[in-house]
Amino acid sequence: MPSRAKKQNTERIHKILNILRQRGGATMQDLMDVLEVSMSTIKRDIDVLRDRIGCPIEFDRDINKWVVRDLPGGKRFELPGLWFNASELYALLAMQHLVSGVQPGLLESHLQPLKQKIESLLGESSAAAKDIKQRVKLIHFAGRRVDVKNFELLTQAVLERKRVVMRYFNRDKNEETRREVSPIRLVHYRENWLLDARCHLRNELRIFALDAIQEVQLTEKSTIEMSQQELDEHFQSGYGIYAGKADKRAILKFSKARALYISLERWHSEQTSKWLADGSYQLEVPYSKDQELVTDVLRYGADVEVLAPPELRQRVAQQLRNAAKQYS
Repeated sequence: MPSRAKKQNTERIHKILNILRQRGGATMQDLMDVLEVSMSTIKRDIDVLRDRIGCPIEFDRDINKWVVRDLPGGKRFELPGLWFNASELYALLAMQHLVSGVQPGLLESHLQPLKQKIESLLGESSAAAKDIKQRVKLIHFAGRRVDVKNFELLTQAVLERKRVVMRYFNRDKNEETRREVSPIRLVHYRENWLLDARCHLRNELRIFALDAIQEVQLTEKSTIEMSQQELDEHFQSGYGIYAGKADKRAILKFSKARALYISLERWHSEQTSKWLADGSYQLEVPYSKDQELVTDVLRYGADVEVLAPPELRQRVAQQLRNAAKQYS
């Protein structure tokens, strides 16, 4: 349906509701005269109001008029605040599918009502909307499962600016600690959920893996607020999830075979790059800690060479030698 026609239909539905409210009811002929459309068009609009949007519209035989009743509890029915055309609704469904795929089971209970409402607005086209699940495929790898209850409590804490007390398991040290933290934001990074927060035990900003959080208790204490500039300086200048001010720059040279692929990738918001005369590609990225950077470099094997700094070049070389020993 053309967007102009869709807009006219939406405006007409609003007008029908207003007419019935202002006049205390209206006959079919009244609606046809005011809106200058046919009876079949009015009937279709009433069906949309009643069956798809849930409007309490009905024909009162005592007065022979169409009326709008109050909702249970005496609440006044209102049309949804946002109206979308079909393509926008499909986009919303696709987005819902993508978000629910972030981790199966984590957000379904919250997203399902939205999906049902969108499908009801699509009406007869909803069959095609259900096809999105089959036509948009999400492939996940190495994501770690997060406890749904913990996720919901942390989301509430982030939005309501409340501190939480949690039990956190450190896998590297194989120890569990009890911490009170001021949650700042939830981050989904490389298939896993993280929490940026101020840790009151260590008195500094920290990043916590949600899958390592064993238990969460919401408190009534308010979080310690921080400016966006402070957060950006701490979390965004480093490489990957490793926070801290970036005080080093890695210079990486990618082979001609991988150059085009790397030229399309974004490794860091402040990266610089250039093409070299032999067709290879040079990428420079700032970093503070090199754990994640080393892992990313190793992914490309012989197609990348670390040119600088020397300590990063040596660490990658040692990792490659250690790996080669496994196959000697």
